[in-house]
Amino acid sequence: MFQRWRGQNQHDCETLDHDKMIKDLRVAIGPLSARAKKFCTDACLKRYLEARNWKLEKAKKMLEETLEWRSHYKPEEIRWDEVAQEGETGKVSRASFIDRVGRHVLIMRPEKQNTKTGDGNVRHLVYLIENAILNLPEGQEQMTWLIDFTGYSINASNIQLKTSQDIVNVLQNHYPERLSNIILYNPPKIFQAFLKVLSYFIDPKTYLKIKFAYPNDKASVQLMKSCFDIENLPSEFEGKANLNLKYNHEEFSKLMDEEDIKTAKFWDSRMILMMRQRQTVIVSPQWNLKHYDK
Repeated sequence: MFQRWRGQNQHDCETLDHDKMIKDLRVAIGPLSARAKKFCTDACLKRYLEARNWKLEKAKKMLEETLEWRSHYKPEEIRWDEVAQEGETGKVSRASFIDRVGRHVLIMRPEKQNTKTGDGNVRHLVYLIENAILNLPEGQEQMTWLIDFTGYSINASNIQLKTSQDIVNVLQNHYPERLSNIILYNPPKIFQAFLKVLSYFIDPKTYLKIKFAYPNDKASVQLMKSCFDIENLPSEFEGKANLNLKYNHEEFSKLMDEEDIKTAKFWDSRMILMMRQRQTVIVSPQWNLKHYDK
């Protein structure tokens, strides 16, 4: 299940008719429900084909597994009030700065891990990924992860290997080609051994996106410059911007409550119709879409 696979020869990939393969994949997966159809854009199908080196049957299997997962897990129905407890310490949040090409940045701070519930950690992360995707600029498909290990002690960590495996599996199986870079900033040296164990569960293409960066290290400074505009990058990460990165849970919760309304509007056309009819609709943060496409 977790075996690594080799990529297809690059020349072979370049000779493929990508547009035709996207159409072929759409035909192969057959009729879709309203939400599944909204999920399966041409860009989405392309990501699944790329993740499986443009092998139609493998991409079809991967996409079908994601659609099955989404029909049960319902990531688009997760609301902030359900995962807010996981986010109280700011262990994962959306950064106020972007990377060099305009991609959103998710900052993870393992030192601020506050719960032992594997399912809760995964659900909280899925919520933030879904939100980040909805906020990607037009034409942008990927985001950057910046994992800040400052102050982290592996002995005090509540994160278990199984939780890490679950997070990796969700990311690479259901959000393929969504990560541009995964930057591990100031990790303890022992983490390289931990990552080596975890590497057996990571797609080789994803593994190549993982980069290590350390404070006051020339190579790391160059890495950060290649990924970020140093003028806009906070000084905590070798940048020149004097930004306050202190997490404010109350302010972030207000933002996420507003984002929940945007999410509901995006996934449910009935919500849009209601908004048009009533012009102004006040939606509680606890409101959930109960009627998933049958």
